[in-house]
Amino acid sequence: MIRAEFTVYPFEVGEVTPPHVQAAVDELRRSGLEADLGPLGQVVSGPDHEVLAGLLAAEEAALRAGATKIVVDLEVVDGEG
Repeated sequence: MIRAEFTVYPFEVGEVTPPHVQAAVDELRRSGLEADLGPLGQVVSGPDHEVLAGLLAAEEAALRAGATKIVVDLEVVDGEG
């Protein structure tokens, strides 16, 4: 199991999720994963192969929707990797 925290730029503050962030979140949901949206980034957890595949799809969707930078932090959460 891994936990991934990612931030999609350009960073925009507001009440509405920016389109490039929403595209990433929507793609994760299509991959069967649920992202927790925070004020500075999103978090998704699950089996490593599912999270990594979902992140790749989410990154591609975000870039197509106007993202200029994506920062990802991965962490093994159960010691199995």
